[in-house]
Amino acid sequence: MTGSEIDIVTATSGTPRPQPSAGFTLAALAKDPRTGWPPRARRMYEYLAARYGDHDALCTLAAAWIAHQRSEGVRKTYSTNFRVFEPYLREHGIHPLTVGFLAADAFARHLETAPTLVWRDGRREPEGPPRQDATRHNVLASCSSFYEFVLRTRALPKEAFDANPFTGVLYPVIDPLETTTVSLSETEWTTLLATARDNPISRATALRTYVLLWFVYVCFLRIDAALTARIENIGHTDGHRTIRVRIKGGKWATKALPPPVYAVLTELIGDRTEGFVFITSTGRPLDEPSVWRTLRKLARRAGLPQADRIRPHSIKHTVIEHAFARPGARPDRIQEAADHRDPRTTMRYHQRRKRLDDSPMYDMAAATAAALEES
Repeated sequence: MTGSEIDIVTATSGTPRPQPSAGFTLAALAKDPRTGWPPRARRMYEYLAARYGDHDALCTLAAAWIAHQRSEGVRKTYSTNFRVFEPYLREHGIHPLTVGFLAADAFARHLETAPTLVWRDGRREPEGPPRQDATRHNVLASCSSFYEFVLRTRALPKEAFDANPFTGVLYPVIDPLETTTVSLSETEWTTLLATARDNPISRATALRTYVLLWFVYVCFLRIDAALTARIENIGHTDGHRTIRVRIKGGKWATKALPPPVYAVLTELIGDRTEGFVFITSTGRPLDEPSVWRTLRKLARRAGLPQADRIRPHSIKHTVIEHAFARPGARPDRIQEAADHRDPRTTMRYHQRRKRLDDSPMYDMAAATAAALEES
């Protein structure tokens, strides 16, 4: 960012810090709703209170915004993205409740070159590559959601805060057929699963990893839904072994457990009758970062060419593409299995793969190579 841009951004911080409107104290209600906040909302409150003081309206508004979200996945995404935005504002002397369009627009440009955090010697350092377009789009959308929520609460005087500063900010253009999430061919997927079974990273966690891969793949799940699956929700539905899981958006879905999956799932659970299906050796819920690390190590051991780019969501991409490749594939049934509300979301996977499978580039390259052989 140039000096002139910094001057423009900093100039917006001259506005007096907004104060809560009359009666804006959650503790003044008959029952303080903060006691029912989910853990991530409480952590947001504590994070901001340590920097702005617990009497600042920002602490309650941001935490209430996190608590308002339906699913833990959205709460996690919004919390992470807000913690990208808030330090940027603090560095420029801008209170988050005084942000104007110029500051929001400057932040959008800042994201184009800002390094991401990576682990170095037990600490997170800003040394990673800049965020991809889809990630920047996600960060900006999260920030916009916060300000829409603040406006909806009418907690701040209109003369101090009357518009979403992210309205009009230019988001990165996203091609719906492009994604940074890699997928695996059927041969690569079988190789990965066989490696998890026969040549695991750790014998102590071998069965858990193997079952998790089976479970995520066959049930068309996002990793957060798989990790929050509970033993109590395994049952029978219309003659099928099933499990109810909470999916994206906080909704519930009933998933069939085909015999091969049910067999390994019950082996993993053993004599446990309640709690999360996937737990650590100490009984704690398995977390996504550990799954991410294990998956990449396993992919390297399996010799997959995309090992360093694979991530848990790659498995859902993979199973949808494989389902479309099956004889007699029905897009409506695949959409239902993938828990997509919009059929266009499901069809993108098919179109993305077909665009490569039917690419004229292969024919042109083969023709040119043959001509070179004859020359």
